[in-house]
Amino acid sequence: MERIERRAFVRKAAAGVVGAGALSSCEGDGASNTTVQAGTVVSGPRVEWRLASSFVPSLDIIHGAPLRVAERIATLTEGHFTMRVFASGELVPGLQVMDAVQAGTAQAGYTAGYYYIGKHPALAFDTAVPFGFTPRQQNAWLYHGGGLELMRDVHAEFDIINFPCGNTGLQMGGWFRNPVGSVADLRGLRMRIPGIGGEVMTRLGASVQVLAGGDIYPALERGAIDATEWVGPYDDLKLGFHQVAGNYYMPGWWEPGPTLSLHVNREAYDALPPAYQEMLAEVCREVNYDTLARYDAANPSALQTLVEEHGVAVKEFPRDLMEAAWRESEAYLEDRAVESPEFRRVYDSFKSFRGTAYPYFAGNEQVYAAFAFPRVGASRTAG
Repeated sequence: MERIERRAFVRKAAAGVVGAGALSSCEGDGASNTTVQAGTVVSGPRVEWRLASSFVPSLDIIHGAPLRVAERIATLTEGHFTMRVFASGELVPGLQVMDAVQAGTAQAGYTAGYYYIGKHPALAFDTAVPFGFTPRQQNAWLYHGGGLELMRDVHAEFDIINFPCGNTGLQMGGWFRNPVGSVADLRGLRMRIPGIGGEVMTRLGASVQVLAGGDIYPALERGAIDATEWVGPYDDLKLGFHQVAGNYYMPGWWEPGPTLSLHVNREAYDALPPAYQEMLAEVCREVNYDTLARYDAANPSALQTLVEEHGVAVKEFPRDLMEAAWRESEAYLEDRAVESPEFRRVYDSFKSFRGTAYPYFAGNEQVYAAFAFPRVGASRTAG
């Protein structure tokens, strides 16, 4: 089925590029030299983009996502549509990717929408909100529940079109120098955590900072922060957080299914021939699902390594903290919805979809997981 669908897509894209042969080049000398071979998009106008990433190369899955987009697009066009990917700090700092795309410094950027809630609070929904959707629910809402259309309306205010392009899965609750025995232990705690999760942690008494991935370890090592969250075992092991903070908590209730996005400058996107636009959308969708699969494959063994080789203590957040976090999260979303009609429009869609999805997943799926997962040792790392 997948091969048939892909062949159909390639044939359609090829036909589109044939039609694009009369278009002038977006960049370069204007030559298109459009020809089509069996099953392959050979060429269209030559396009060269710069793509800024919020992530460092050592995080090979998450930074690898834009690299895979660039590779697939170049392959499908036989090198006629290329993207040069710049890691965090090479072109712009990791938390300024959206600004670079809006300004046209880069035609595209790979980042997380919730880094920019200061620009528009509804950008949080493009990534994740506390006690929000799992990856499957997030994709269902975005692709089939109206979520993507709403998020594109938000991004349009910044002359950007966004594409879901990666999901890390349910994240861990992060690394803490000292154990967390109750919600009271958050008071005065200095923690790196972005998005609405950071807003809720502030309400719970923590002092919140937002740092790009490459800046977290030095801050934790020198004591500038007491705790941090990032993604999950695979990335966290690479970043070495276990060397300076030995208490690893779960779950990451603020990011149960976060989406990473490809931001594209609207003018640059509109200059593409329709076949390239469709290619970009399909490749981003492919990378979106592939990134989640990579994390799901890599995280279990990484957690085992952290526990068995490095002595990390994996713990659940105390119940009173979870209850307080739920209350404050719901209150924050409601407060924002009162303040901003644009936020409410997205929130109402999210809330409606959640009201249907959660009861379903709490039934069949949860009953299966609660019975089967513990029987093969999935809970052995919890302490």
